Amino acid sequence: MTLTLYPSQIFGFLRPNGAGKTTTIRMIVGLIKPTEGSVTICGYSVAHDFVKALSNIGCIIESPDMYKYLTGMENLLQFAAMDKTITQQRIKDVVEMMGLQHRINDRASTYSLGMRQRLGIAQAIMSRPKLLILDEPTNGLDPAGMTEFRNLIRKLAYEEGMTVFVSSHLLMEIQQMCDVVSIIKQGSVIKTANVQDILHDDQIEWQLNNPEKAIALLREHWAIEAVHLKKNTISANITQHPLAKINECFIREGLALTYCSAKQSTLEDLFLDLTEGDEIV
Repeated sequence: MTLTLYPSQIFGFLRPNGAGKTTTIRMIVGLIKPTEGSVTICGYSVAHDFVKALSNIGCIIESPDMYKYLTGMENLLQFAAMDKTITQQRIKDVVEMMGLQHRINDRASTYSLGMRQRLGIAQAIMSRPKLLILDEPTNGLDPAGMTEFRNLIRKLAYEEGMTVFVSSHLLMEIQQMCDVVSIIKQGSVIKTANVQDILHDDQIEWQLNNPEKAIALLREHWAIEAVHLKKNTISANITQHPLAKINECFIREGLALTYCSAKQSTLEDLFLDLTEGDEIV
């Protein structure tokens, strides 16, 4: 399995049950050793230059760990004490970036789930990592919290220049948040694609009186391969082709259209097609 991530990119990681998500993340952060292959971060091998490789990573697995009896600021100071490169100004900047300045001196036990996620991300990015790994980051968040979280991730990627690796079972969240997605099955990458390319993939259905003639016209004039779905219905992907001109051609050629409908492809459609409906967790 090969994964390549680039700066300022939000990368989604999708997998069916048992496909190796947890194992992959553990290998990236050096908790387990791969039986073969290697993990390289910013040019440093996790196996041979562990400290240098891991110095470029910030990570939150499912929910951030923190001392709930301490304030938010005290939690950040505890973490900063382990890295002498983290300055007081950096802590202040991160607190403001995460929108925690009005509650940072309150105990973490009083924080909502969304605020704990913000504090966890603040902790993870204080050392300015090149790669931020988030495992199931929106678990338990309400719709407003999910929207806030997406905005935070975009800010980190596009303004701070971080690469953000997001693993989640929420397909719609991945679709709305990520630039690129990879789908794995049985330990292998079966598809990597830009999210916008997936969403621009328009599937059109026509119901008309002569499906076979319509299929022939699509092939002849636009090199489009359509499929005959049922009695009088055909379907085709017409990405980058004008639907209006196709319909005009059908009518000009004497075809009677009963209806024409468009269905935009989604990440869920792609995932189910590639994994044959395997459960995603």
